[in-house]
Amino acid sequence: MAEQTVEQYIVRYGSSRLLGLFTWKPRGAVHRGDDVIIRSKRGIEWGEILCVATERAIGFLESSEVEGRIQRFPNAEDYATKDECLAKEENEFEVTGRLIAESKMPMQLVDVEHLFGSELLVVYFLAENRVDFRELVKLLKVELKIRIVMRHIGVRDEAMLLADYGDCGKPVCCNTHLGEKPPVSMKMAKVQKASLDPNKISGRCGRLKCCLRYEYDTYQEFKRELPKIGAEVVTREGQGKVISHEIISKQVVVVYEDRRRIVTPLQDIVSVIKKKPTPKKTPADSSSQQPDTTDSESNAGDSSSIPPENSESTE
Repeated sequence: MAEQTVEQYIVRYGSSRLLGLFTWKPRGAVHRGDDVIIRSKRGIEWGEILCVATERAIGFLESSEVEGRIQRFPNAEDYATKDECLAKEENEFEVTGRLIAESKMPMQLVDVEHLFGSELLVVYFLAENRVDFRELVKLLKVELKIRIVMRHIGVRDEAMLLADYGDCGKPVCCNTHLGEKPPVSMKMAKVQKASLDPNKISGRCGRLKCCLRYEYDTYQEFKRELPKIGAEVVTREGQGKVISHEIISKQVVVVYEDRRRIVTPLQDIVSVIKKKPTPKKTPADSSSQQPDTTDSESNAGDSSSIPPENSESTE
C-alpha cells in the first residue's frame, strides 16, 4: 500500500494571530480561509488556513520549523465548544482582574485566551517593570483549575488584541495581516510629508502608525533619484535652485533667477550643476599672518577635504 502524502499549510491561530507551518494528511480538499482544528506546541487550538506552504510563503515566517499538525475540519460540536470557550474567557477575565486588584499587583490586565482544548489559559498584561506574579498564578490555578501562562506585552500588542478599526476606516493592520511590528520613526513621516501632529499619525496603540513604513522604502528610492535641495539645476526654463521635493511624483520645485517657482518633473532637468564646496577654515588658516597671499589661499582650497520595539512565563 502506497504511503499517504503529507501536505503542509500556513495556518493562523491564537489571539495573537500567530503564523505557523502545519502538516496535513489529506482527508478532503483544503482551501484558503477554512477553519481547522490543529495541535500546536501549546495544545489543541482553533486555526484558519492561509495558504499552501510554498517555499516563498515559508520565507515570510519567522521559523521554517513545523509547529504542529492539522487534525481535522471542525464539526457542529466543535463550533459549540468554541462558543463555550468564549463564555469561559469572560468569567476568567473577571476572576483574573479581581485577583490582580486584591493582590495589588502593579500590572494592567489586557486579555485572556482560553485554548480550544482547555489545556491552558494565557493571560496578557501590561506593566512598566518586571512583575513577580508567582503568587497570583497559584491563586488563579486554584480558582480556575487550569494551567496558566502569564505574558507580558507592549502597547502595540495590546492594540493587536483589542483594537478594531483605524482612522482609515479599515480593520487595524496589526489585527489583520501584520505578522510582526517593526519600529516606525518620525523620519518616515517627514520623508512622506505626513502631518507631524502626533494625534494624526498615531495609531490605536498611541505609537506611530505601522502604515508609515509601507511606502517608506519607495520614497527613499525615489528621493535618491532627485537632485538635493539647494542644488543648482538647468531645466528647459533656465537655471535655478531646487527648494523642495515632490517625491512620489518625481518632481522638484525650482526657484529661478527671476523668482519664478515652478514644479519641474525629473525628466525636464537637463543637468545638475555641482558647485565646488567651500573649504573649511582650520585654526592654522585663521592664525596665518599672510592672509593676502594668493598662493596660500589656493593651496588651502586645494588641500581642504569634506568628510564625506515580550516576555513570557509559565506556571
